[in-house]
Amino acid sequence: MEQRLQIARRSDLEGSERRALLTAFTDEWLAGLFTEAVAGHGLDPSDFCLVAVGGYGRGEMSLRSDVDVFLLHDTSARKVEEVASALWYPIWDSGVALDHAVRTVPQARRLAHEDFKVLLGLIDARPIAGNAGLAETLRSGVLGDWRAGVSTRLGDLHESVMERRSRVGDLAQLLEPELKEAYGGLRDAVALRALAASWVVDLPRTTWPASAAMLLDVRDVLHARGMRDRLTMQEQDEVAARLSDSLPGVDDADGLLRAVYLAGREIAFTSDVAWYRALRTMRRPSSVVPRAIRRLGRRSSSGQVERTPLAEGVVVSEGEVLLARGASPESDHGLAVRAAAAAAQASVILAPSTLERLASVDAPAQPWSAEMRQSFVSLLGAGQSSVAVIEALDQTAILERWIPEWSAVRSLPQRNAIHEYTVDRHLLMTAVHASERARDVDRPDLLLISALLHDIGKGFPGDHSEVGAPIARDIATRMGFDESDAAVIHSLVRYHLLLPDVATRRDLDDPATIESVTRHIRDVQTLELLHALTWADAEATGPSVRTSWRRQLIAQLVNRCAAALHGESVDLIEASPALESALAETGLTSVSVVPADDGCSIVVSTPERFGILSTVAGVLSTHRLHIRGARIRTDGPRAAQEWFVRPLFGDPPDEKAIASDLRAALAGDLDIDDRLQRREAENSLRRDWVPPKVLIDRSPRTHTVVEVRAHDEPALLYRVTKALVAADAVVTGAKIDTLGSEVVDAFFITDRLGAALGDDHADAVRTTVQAALDAR
Repeated sequence: MEQRLQIARRSDLEGSERRALLTAFTDEWLAGLFTEAVAGHGLDPSDFCLVAVGGYGRGEMSLRSDVDVFLLHDTSARKVEEVASALWYPIWDSGVALDHAVRTVPQARRLAHEDFKVLLGLIDARPIAGNAGLAETLRSGVLGDWRAGVSTRLGDLHESVMERRSRVGDLAQLLEPELKEAYGGLRDAVALRALAASWVVDLPRTTWPASAAMLLDVRDVLHARGMRDRLTMQEQDEVAARLSDSLPGVDDADGLLRAVYLAGREIAFTSDVAWYRALRTMRRPSSVVPRAIRRLGRRSSSGQVERTPLAEGVVVSEGEVLLARGASPESDHGLAVRAAAAAAQASVILAPSTLERLASVDAPAQPWSAEMRQSFVSLLGAGQSSVAVIEALDQTAILERWIPEWSAVRSLPQRNAIHEYTVDRHLLMTAVHASERARDVDRPDLLLISALLHDIGKGFPGDHSEVGAPIARDIATRMGFDESDAAVIHSLVRYHLLLPDVATRRDLDDPATIESVTRHIRDVQTLELLHALTWADAEATGPSVRTSWRRQLIAQLVNRCAAALHGESVDLIEASPALESALAETGLTSVSVVPADDGCSIVVSTPERFGILSTVAGVLSTHRLHIRGARIRTDGPRAAQEWFVRPLFGDPPDEKAIASDLRAALAGDLDIDDRLQRREAENSLRRDWVPPKVLIDRSPRTHTVVEVRAHDEPALLYRVTKALVAADAVVTGAKIDTLGSEVVDAFFITDRLGAALGDDHADAVRTTVQAALDAR
């Protein structure tokens, strides 16, 4: 309807004003339809009531919101179907989405008992027209039924919430947040209303209603632009521009995402605490109430609530950590961190009253005492149990008081598809995974602190490793670490990308490669810490960087660097058995496919010839294979290649078909370029283009490194290797590394005489490869 569209697009209205006006307009329209429908059939309006439910009942109307209504009728009412049809058809004809039901009050109550969606909608039932008594009878009856049966139904509702969370994810961690369905979104705000209405639990005193209102504001703008409830990347700039005047800090898409994340975290945190309390009250086993602590702080046989000591000044009562009687965080400066560590180690939560008390205390004196520092390390060392505790500290600004720099990364988006989390949650999850490696290193405390701080520089201008290292050292000094320990933390943060960068882009048999690491990491203890940090960082990033291929390369690099630091000789890396076997073959061309856990490897054996790598890469591209890595060996007249691939879709690759196409290409009977061009023409999808980069590294003595950084797309590797052939370069090795939607590929090349390239030849290679990438 035109009037609804005009209201939705009025720029002079705040979000809540717009929703109220849309709701009032819809009420007036439906009330008129109701009056006409009842009067047109000569019926008594007191036999009926048109009831708004769900978001409409709460006054949360948006342009693309469904009109959710119940037509209630008395059991003695006549012509019910006729009245309903007279109501529904004009709504359908208007194009407005309608979700409707026709029921008596007893029927509606039974439906609410059977379906949680109906229950959550009827909790907010509101009469629009007709006999308001019917609506009130229904609402009070539904609430009474909910409260009477809550002991058996609460766990089922929680399971449905957790199933949705597992399916959709957490709103505060999604690059394209689903405002309604994701955990911490609008559905969870509705679930909180149901929890409050159950009278089982008091909701923690947070600002979750304001957070829900903020999400509604964002949803309203999306609906006005013809979208639904997902804040897609394409819409984020425009939505931010529309909300920049009304939402503080929303100056661009990142500001908008951060505001949405913070709102989602507030709702999620409130939900976590509310569900924890509710399920514990019901004594129902649940993942949010760990089995090991369900007995802590229970009531005694006399009915008194027991207080179980956890640490000095810290007790647990009814599954929540409290400060002991007489404990004073004002005078006992280590009490706050001690309480947090005790809660995490026992897998219980900090009581909201405890958080309020701790939040009122000034920042701790600097440097921290040894006891406070060890408590903080213990908090991080609790692993997954630390997440809920640190989130509570974050939500109450306690964490920022301990580490002021944390505010710069709090809910900071990472616009990179390889990352699963925001910066702050990534840091926390890295510490969680680092706790799993604590027994593998001599100084787990340095590992855990470095894990928590390794990306702290992302909240500040400049290269995050370079900027973050001195910040991390300053934080470590304030925490009471001595100068040498703070220096190690500085090194770990500064070089936390060193191992994966070198392992995946350089020749590990080149002594210069080992030296590029050992010139920065000068002792084995720090190398072991860096290896553990690298592993934890990858685990907390995403599947594209925690592959077995990358782990193997990094482990090989670490072992060789450790040998060098010990003064031992560094042997050549043992060749792949598959490559050795391929080199021993004497036939023309052979292909074998070997299944693996995360894809498969394709081993190719051919007579050595100039450009063979490009030909094989082209053939694999025609078979719709996602190339994730490659090893190359030549020995006299024989060439062997091992490719690590994953099918883009469908079944594993057919080795006979690949071998046939490779033989045809080598014989000149298969035009690879033509086949790839025809396939590209079939793909009508296009993306925003970011220029690729081609880098040349001439530091190795035996070869030259060409590094390509570009968006991953079909046949990219073929285009690069073909350009290298055109530039008269011989590829002697390669490291192919795909990180989400980006590739960082390194090619080790020589001239035809087997020597590293001179300046002019290297420049020509760069120009040729860059031109091939730009001609897309």
